[in-house]
Amino acid sequence: MAMSRAVPNLAFRRLRGQHSPAEFAATVRRAAREIGEQVACDARYIGRVEAGEIRCPNYAYERVFLHMFPGLTLADLGFSAREAVRGRRQAAPAGASEPPAPALPTRNDEESDVLRRAFMTSGTATLAAASWGLGSTAVAIPSPRGTHRIGEAEVRAVEEAVRQIRLLDDRHGADGLYKCAAQPLRSAYRLLDQGTAARRSTEDRLLAGAGELSLSVGWLAHDSGRHEDARSHYAEALATARVSGDAALEAHAFCNTSFLARDTGRYREAVRAAQAGLRAAGPLDSPRLLALLSLREAAAWAGLGDRSATEECLGRAHGHFARGHAEQDPEWMSFFGEPELEALEAHSWAALGDWSRAARHSYRATVLQHPRFARNLALYRAQLAGNLARAGRRDEAEAEARRVAESLDGIASARIRGLLAETRLILAGG
Repeated sequence: MAMSRAVPNLAFRRLRGQHSPAEFAATVRRAAREIGEQVACDARYIGRVEAGEIRCPNYAYERVFLHMFPGLTLADLGFSAREAVRGRRQAAPAGASEPPAPALPTRNDEESDVLRRAFMTSGTATLAAASWGLGSTAVAIPSPRGTHRIGEAEVRAVEEAVRQIRLLDDRHGADGLYKCAAQPLRSAYRLLDQGTAARRSTEDRLLAGAGELSLSVGWLAHDSGRHEDARSHYAEALATARVSGDAALEAHAFCNTSFLARDTGRYREAVRAAQAGLRAAGPLDSPRLLALLSLREAAAWAGLGDRSATEECLGRAHGHFARGHAEQDPEWMSFFGEPELEALEAHSWAALGDWSRAARHSYRATVLQHPRFARNLALYRAQLAGNLARAGRRDEAEAEARRVAESLDGIASARIRGLLAETRLILAGG
């Protein structure tokens, strides 16, 4: 049967105006944050919309686009009706539209729908499936049997795995995800070991995707207190970055390595890793990435008790952050907004023993963070409770700790539980 050709979405292209696809994607991500949504929008997604490959956006993108262009409908934006797309699903070209979510979705319905879309398979590739513990939904990526041809489906599966891990971590924390997430990671590296790519660009994307997946799984290990596992995953990502010459992946790996080293008391290693990350990030033209790495270095110097170096790094971080977003900002940095900036600065002042100042920055983080990002908000409040307790503000600390405990339904994070336990010990000893 002949496949119908995608019709370019000229209306959406006109709305982009003079912005580049990457600049417009950054605008979409910012608009999403304004309404508490999280979308992994990049230049490739914008290109697919404008080419007509995505005839109707999923529910998350729909909310974001209608927020960006009040008064316009999906039809005004050049999209087809959801019912029409759903009805022609079997006859549509592969990738022509994003599968629709169920009508009137609940939060769990939306997550399950996201997971159903997360991984694509091709040919007769066997599936390495991993249950994510949300209903009966499973996600899978192709796993090679013998020599396997790597194509767009495999690469997109790995890239989407990274996005879904980050999405679920934002909402639920790491504890329940880590073991499940290890399976897609193993499949990604088996593809690299046993597969062959038709193009170098395909192999480069798979390397980058596997490295980012290793970092995402490493973060789940890190946040759930499995520090040696995290160290191994971060090292694997760094090795992948070095093999492929991927400076962005290298900077990300050093960023995470510095954070882990600081968390485990290896402060000089944390300094060196942050500085190495800054060197790797230098040519990437992403002020926000430089800001985050400077904050990592600041926290490491604070752990060493060097106030002067800490303040210098914090000043540099604020300078980079003030330059705003850039189209080169990595997709994984979508979490790094003003709330995270405040929380990370609080870490440095806390390490220097300036508890009142740390509490002020922790409080700003809680005020600025949108409630939708439940895990981060709980984390910031737990940090605030600890800083208040150490600052001698007992009643406020107790109240904040209660708020955290009452908000943990559905969130599994060893980091948050550990912070609460420390706060209780301080309050009990006071």
